[in-house]
Amino acid sequence: MTINETQDEIIEEFEGLTDWMDRYAYIIDMGNTLPDFPENLKTPANLIEGCQSRVWIDAKKNEDGTIHFDADSDALIVKGIVSLLMKVLNDRTPDEILSADLYFIDKIGLKEHLSPTRSNGLVAMVKQINNYAKAFKMLEENK
Repeated sequence: MTINETQDEIIEEFEGLTDWMDRYAYIIDMGNTLPDFPENLKTPANLIEGCQSRVWIDAKKNEDGTIHFDADSDALIVKGIVSLLMKVLNDRTPDEILSADLYFIDKIGLKEHLSPTRSNGLVAMVKQINNYAKAFKMLEENK
């Protein structure tokens, strides 16, 4: 499934939830689907700057050239938001990540229903994921 197909699937899931309390509950449930994040990865290097809550994202390159992310947060709603980003961007190539237009965020109304600090945190998470993609792409190009 492509990034856009995955985003369209998320948008479709949210269209069935008209009340924002239901949407928040769904986002929290999504957070519960994240795999356990190893405690040894909860380091300052993996901590996302600019987030109100604590968010960790770690990245490793798969043998096929895609990037696998592990992520976690200490806040339920943020963990759900991270989970949505992982659903869209995990196990993609650096080029796919860097060229992705994350339109699902606006289409589901997420940005307008987050506090300014949570919205800034979302931007910081996306920026860090893109930074990982840029770094892995540069490493590949310099081989």
